Amino acid sequence: MTSTAGKSEVYGRIVLEPAYRQAQAHLLDPMIAIHKAHLIMLRRQGLIGELDANKLAEALLAVDREHYRKGAYTGEFEDLFFEMEHELLSSAGDAAGNLHIGRSRNDMGIALYRMVLREKILQTIDSALGLYRSLLTFAAEHVDTIYIALTHTQQAQPTTIAHYASAVAYFIERDIKRLQSSYDSCNVSSLGAAALTTSGYPLDREFVARLLGFSGIIENSYDAVSGADYAGEAAAAAQIAAVNAGRFVQDLLQWCTQEFGVLCLADDFVQISSIMPQKRNPVALEHARSLLSSCKGNAQTVFAMIHNTPYGDIVDTEDDMQPYVWKSLETLEAVYRLLAAIIASASVDREALSRRAKTSFATVTELADTLVRTEGLSFRKAHEVTSKVAALGAKEAKSVQDITLREVNDAALETVGRKLQLTDEQLERALDPEHFVRIRSLPGGPSPREVGRALADQEQRRQTLQQWHDERLGTIRNAAMQLDHILASWLAMA
Repeated sequence: MTSTAGKSEVYGRIVLEPAYRQAQAHLLDPMIAIHKAHLIMLRRQGLIGELDANKLAEALLAVDREHYRKGAYTGEFEDLFFEMEHELLSSAGDAAGNLHIGRSRNDMGIALYRMVLREKILQTIDSALGLYRSLLTFAAEHVDTIYIALTHTQQAQPTTIAHYASAVAYFIERDIKRLQSSYDSCNVSSLGAAALTTSGYPLDREFVARLLGFSGIIENSYDAVSGADYAGEAAAAAQIAAVNAGRFVQDLLQWCTQEFGVLCLADDFVQISSIMPQKRNPVALEHARSLLSSCKGNAQTVFAMIHNTPYGDIVDTEDDMQPYVWKSLETLEAVYRLLAAIIASASVDREALSRRAKTSFATVTELADTLVRTEGLSFRKAHEVTSKVAALGAKEAKSVQDITLREVNDAALETVGRKLQLTDEQLERALDPEHFVRIRSLPGGPSPREVGRALADQEQRRQTLQQWHDERLGTIRNAAMQLDHILASWLAMA
């Protein structure tokens, strides 16, 4: 049915008009591309004559996209598809009626959604790669910047800002790979499945898929028009990425407090108080956190809408659901860009972090390790000796630099019944945060040399991921240009 005449006005306003607006914003270009690809295939297969094909080619190349993008919903047509079909019939005459040979709204609709979604996945990956690059640059600047890392929100051990930033880059990389996987699942063509059983016409499904930049076809035609897990996979990838990024943002907000004093945002990303002159509120990070929550929420809505729907062509997984996965990815992509800009312009108070590390008891794990090496104690006994030393320091509100060899020996006498051979020099080195970090050079550790190696490897992988992205985007762009080139060549030879 091409007209909404006789349909409820409330149905039109609540359902049809919003769907029309979504189609204007997202589906117009892929809809025209599908028309072109299907037409090229029909002519190639001899299912439409040269004259009719040329009429349709001329009509498709002449479509005024801005007219459709800016047009108002009037209710004259049920949706954008029927409005465009009406224009093509007006422009090309009855020849346009053959454009629907072997094609259904079912297989066409799924192809539209997949074409939109693959673009949004690629956009999100590109911005994720931008954040990845910012993190690696930031890390390279802070390979020697020592700070006290936390476990259970309490001071744990010294590491470096670079070690932390590299860790974040690792999970961004994993998030990118999940998005890549969702792209591969999405980037296959439903066209040629028709309503659900293919067609009696000799269509070339693989040819149409190539024309549209798809990597292949969804082989089973029932699955082609029924499956919604491609959208769910993209939503799942977005949801995990939003949760990961949200944990990072939470750390950054904590780092921005005066109590932590790790990070200072550039003025562009803070807000002053209307009453408290001293305030520098890191509101950009707060916005990032709330937006990531909305990303997760929209992604979860996708699963709620797919859940318990019949496995077949059904409206629940179409116009009403698709915008939620699009919005989830759009939000994630925007937050990635925001975080990349924040990280690129933030500053770190290296001296304050160094002073804090040198007075903290976070280094005493190395004292226990030293007692194992130099005294032949079991680690558990060495741990017990060191615990007594740390407890004394806490009780007397001492800095770790105030710990004396006599106090360590007193703890050893109480625990193992003898004094230690440990020297003042060995004690000082064991409690030095720079020494602590430097000797933790196992793969994945925070030593400057090991972090430098890891960052170099990460940069190589980032470049590989960027190349993957650029190749996929190039395939899509080239396919779009090739469609117009083929149609234009027909008309030039006519």
